[in-house]
Amino acid sequence: MDKVEWQKKGAGHRQRLRKKFLERGIESFTDAEILELLLTFGTPRRDCKEVARASLKYFGNSLAAVLNASQGELEEIQGLGPNNVFALHFVQGVARRYLKQQLPQKKYLSSSRAVADYLIHTLRHQQRELLMAIFLDASHAIIADEVIAEGTINVNTIYPRELVKRALEHNAAAIVIAHNHPSGSLKPSSQDIKLTRTLSLVCSFMNMQLLDHLLVGAGNKTFSFADHGIMADIAEQCANIIKS
Repeated sequence: MDKVEWQKKGAGHRQRLRKKFLERGIESFTDAEILELLLTFGTPRRDCKEVARASLKYFGNSLAAVLNASQGELEEIQGLGPNNVFALHFVQGVARRYLKQQLPQKKYLSSSRAVADYLIHTLRHQQRELLMAIFLDASHAIIADEVIAEGTINVNTIYPRELVKRALEHNAAAIVIAHNHPSGSLKPSSQDIKLTRTLSLVCSFMNMQLLDHLLVGAGNKTFSFADHGIMADIAEQCANIIKS
């Protein structure tokens, strides 16, 4: 097959993928087909089927891991060049912004799945621990979110004063905190619980409520301290301390 025939065949294949998306949506695509089409944005005249499969295999058959990989990691894969890496990172950045912009003014309790999706997308593949805060108004509508700290997240490294300062600047009445476990585990540590208790107590003294602490691990789920009854226990402990 000469170059002209190959390009015609490749163009036809990409057109079929585009038509498939328009008619049946993203749910009809395999991860390999999604990645293949994304890679063609960077190299539109090249067959990207095999490099898409190789990329998925390299990252444990996880499309999310490919999209969250660094430039250096991606360039370890033969056939992936700077233009392909740019296309992947750009799409990933667009997805993060889209999820972030869905949050403001939504009620936290009725939008907890959207919040979890955003946190998973933002934190799941971070190599360092990040502590994020989601600030809510008196009706628990989302005002803003910010990264409060980076590095080892425990009671000795987080300054409650900074969290309260940012909450006051946003005129927040309630807060949800979240952090990732780079190990992938969704099991809260004793330090996680101790930190939550400390921040909850500080918020109580400032007439703010710490609604939840979410842990982000390796999968598509979060661990909610509130859903597991931990926040209720901590709130009771804080109330007893304040009364005494």
